[in-house]
Amino acid sequence: MSGDCCEHALLADDPRLKLVERAMKRLQYQPDALIEVLHTAQEAFGYLSRELLAHVAAQLKLPESQVFGVATFYHFFTLRPKGEHSCIVCTGTACYVKGAGEILGRLEQAAGIKAGQTTADGRLSLGTARCLGNCSLAPMMMLDDTVHGPESPDGAVDKLNRLLEVPHEQG
Repeated sequence: MSGDCCEHALLADDPRLKLVERAMKRLQYQPDALIEVLHTAQEAFGYLSRELLAHVAAQLKLPESQVFGVATFYHFFTLRPKGEHSCIVCTGTACYVKGAGEILGRLEQAAGIKAGQTTADGRLSLGTARCLGNCSLAPMMMLDDTVHGPESPDGAVDKLNRLLEVPHEQG
């Protein structure tokens, strides 16, 4: 890849990279420290860019495909900047059987984005999780850090609209 040198050079100018470098050094650049390094990188940058994943792969001497595979397998990693608010719909078996697909469809329609995307104004990221671990609340969703369930399509849209009505912080 011919653009890698330039991408890494741009990343090297970012002071947040020092946090990631310190974590890798503390963990002695061990390949089995990948998940911990990715957590540190996401905390520092807010998301895992392609350039950041390539840098971590090079430093830990791992194939980029393996690093990307780990970053996309676990739902707590994100490859895009997150919105001011987040909405995560559980799509695990219990939630799906009880209507999570319809809830997700209605939320996508209301927000004007698909799961995995962030609104153009940066106010909302919509996502899914394989399981949020509380099947007794199926179907469920999380708005920011609050769990809601059992949920209905209308209730989910109402809660999302109320969350987005709150004026966002102005700088």
